Amino acid sequence: MTAEISLDKLRAWWSHRQGLDGSLTGASPEEVLSRTGWARSVGGCSPYLGFFARAGLDREVVDKAVANLDVHELPSARGCTYILPKEDFALGLTVGSGAPEGELAAAGKHLGVTTKEINRLCDGVVSALESASEPLDAAGLRDVVGDEVRNLGAEGKKRGQTTTLPLALGLLQSRGRIRRVPVNGRLDQQRFGYVPWTPSPLDGDGPDVDAQRTELARRYSSWAAPASLKHFRWFSGLTAAAAKKAIEPLDLEPIGDTDLLLPADLAVEFEKFTVPRKPSYALVAGIDGIHLLHRELSRLVNPEDAAKRSPGGKVGRTLGDETDPQCPIVVDRGRVVGLWEYDVDASEIVCQPFVKTDAALKKAIAGAENYVRDQLGDARMTSLDSPKSRAPRIADLRAG
Repeated sequence: MTAEISLDKLRAWWSHRQGLDGSLTGASPEEVLSRTGWARSVGGCSPYLGFFARAGLDREVVDKAVANLDVHELPSARGCTYILPKEDFALGLTVGSGAPEGELAAAGKHLGVTTKEINRLCDGVVSALESASEPLDAAGLRDVVGDEVRNLGAEGKKRGQTTTLPLALGLLQSRGRIRRVPVNGRLDQQRFGYVPWTPSPLDGDGPDVDAQRTELARRYSSWAAPASLKHFRWFSGLTAAAAKKAIEPLDLEPIGDTDLLLPADLAVEFEKFTVPRKPSYALVAGIDGIHLLHRELSRLVNPEDAAKRSPGGKVGRTLGDETDPQCPIVVDRGRVVGLWEYDVDASEIVCQPFVKTDAALKKAIAGAENYVRDQLGDARMTSLDSPKSRAPRIADLRAG
């Protein structure tokens, strides 16, 4: 492979592998996630925007896939919640299982919580859900299991653990014994009920953790490569030694004079790949996979754009100062070419482009605007986002 790889080619290739070039139009939600990777979910509309940008999917189609368990929101990599395709449920649960186990260990050390106590509570929760005629939320579960839930007092509150119930729910989800379902069937909110998971994706023999970590690395490389070991460590949450061990069985090749690695079976395709001449705009969330799989924003932002003010930020803070963009982004062939927000009162997208606004960009903005207005009602990026909280960012975007 040639020693020097242009940044434009890398960006366009990442965008292509992420399906932001129209190559996944009409694909199902499960197919989109299998091809492009797990979609981060934090109670906002990021997954919906990702499915729309890649495959043109209506919200109703995505919600149906969630209801049918073709895709599901699960605690997985780093213990964070992602939307996963059905084929990856067991993998996601396995690689994310360390987080709730770590929380239990910390609660034992600092709050006197015992494994025996939590296991008893877990059994009580499962029994309550199996007897219920509908999903139970946390309050409903507390009503049923009663004294089995223990208040952890002032010290627990200080550590973010007011009762023992979240510990049990976290463990039960990671073990595939229960799953949480959105109260209204939508992904862009954080009100959940819980149901038993039967049959569980983890039924059968216990998973080989090392093999599962290697499988995660294989998946990651197909979604995100060329990517460095550091990039994989960020996504997986593994230590340097564990990440290195995970990728060892894979046939990864360095590209050019970089620390980026590419699967050998993609090398010829990458070598022949050329940057498309026509722009291909997409409006996605700041935590979309095009950014978050590597979480290295400088890959996608030109230096002159990195110097622009970060909307809603402190005076003097620039886009280049941010780990993650503070607004949703506009991308073209892998480059961030603008920032945007949705103004609920005006029912419109407010966009600050970094490039000349041509007909293709106008069409992309109008398409996303119609989708948000007609199918989502709003474009909240996180559960804490609101029209009031994003008002300063919208004002900056209008000014810019």
